[in-house]
Amino acid sequence: MRKLLLLQILLIPFCVSIQAQSPYIHKVFEYRPAPGQWVNKLPEYETGDTHEDMILKVEEAIAGDEKGLVTLGAYGGYIVFGFDHLVENRPGKYDFKIWGNAYYSNPALAAGSSEPGIVMVSYDANGNGIPDDPWYELAGSEYYKPQTIKNYEITYYKPDPDKVPTPHPTFSFLTDTSYIKWTDNRGATGYVARILFHQQHYYPQWINEGTLVYEGTKLANNGVDETGNGLFIQYAYPWGYADNHPNDNIRSNFDIGWAVDAQGNKVDLPGIHFVKVYTGVNQYCGLWGETSTEIMGAEDFHIQGIDIDVLGVKTEMLPNARAYYAQGRLHLENLEGCYGTLFNINGQIVNSFQITSSNDIREINLVSGAYFLKVQKQNTIKMFKFVIY
Repeated sequence: MRKLLLLQILLIPFCVSIQAQSPYIHKVFEYRPAPGQWVNKLPEYETGDTHEDMILKVEEAIAGDEKGLVTLGAYGGYIVFGFDHLVENRPGKYDFKIWGNAYYSNPALAAGSSEPGIVMVSYDANGNGIPDDPWYELAGSEYYKPQTIKNYEITYYKPDPDKVPTPHPTFSFLTDTSYIKWTDNRGATGYVARILFHQQHYYPQWINEGTLVYEGTKLANNGVDETGNGLFIQYAYPWGYADNHPNDNIRSNFDIGWAVDAQGNKVDLPGIHFVKVYTGVNQYCGLWGETSTEIMGAEDFHIQGIDIDVLGVKTEMLPNARAYYAQGRLHLENLEGCYGTLFNINGQIVNSFQITSSNDIREINLVSGAYFLKVQKQNTIKMFKFVIY
């Protein structure tokens, strides 16, 4: 009886699931903000919330196309999120966008509210679906400048709940200038000040540790108090940072080709699955408080068939295209004249071919796992995903 049951199991054919991929954030893996005026508000902390509760709230705010708002707090505060597919690295093209809430008060000078976040990316080389592979920084416009500090580390100290506030003698909006102390590995000391408009706790309340430590690349300050009354103007960096330019500006787009390793060497990634963003500036801007990157979501350009180069040129997806795998055969419909490349989950090429007819059927035996099919016709590209069980 046992042998018969085993035989029946072995005769069951592979099932195929063709899933519609989302161009937006699929999952949030980590959320660890540094202290800040919007912490415990974006998203809202409620008594008893755990780390997992807060991650779920962040995911509900920014996954898909919700476009909620999540704060990362002062320097170093970060978020890690992922897509449900490989975001392809297309040479010379922008690959994805990160939405923030930056804006211009003076478009000619790219000046207004710019709270730049450094972006890191990771490719799921081991195929386990979690961000435990090497991280690479996207080297933005400031990466190689002497004012940019590598291997910067900062420590924030949880404030005593009985601490006596120290209001600013001139600026009434500063209700506690020594609220949350910080020290860094370059001998500097300072404070995340408390301002009148935000009276909740600034230290993340679901974290019990008495200190928070962050490290990474630190950008030069971009805020200037041009009037002397605490109303700072923040000047956007040219390119390569989150929450740096408005969402409708091409300079809020990202190219995976900018990736570098810890020594600053260029790396060639086939694509990415995970993104980490952290606040890249340690500065205080008067009435606006600490500089803190905010995130509203992210979008893979290629999954929607949009191909954007540095000039902002777009191409449309292939109409009526369809691909599916069943019983050892790859079915390709309305893709005549395209060139197909089939990748496994590790980004390795399994097969490549020219599609010769509008109903092309190919004999390809695939073992269980996830696969990506890229079909290209001139400058138009479309991706398909297959999961074979």
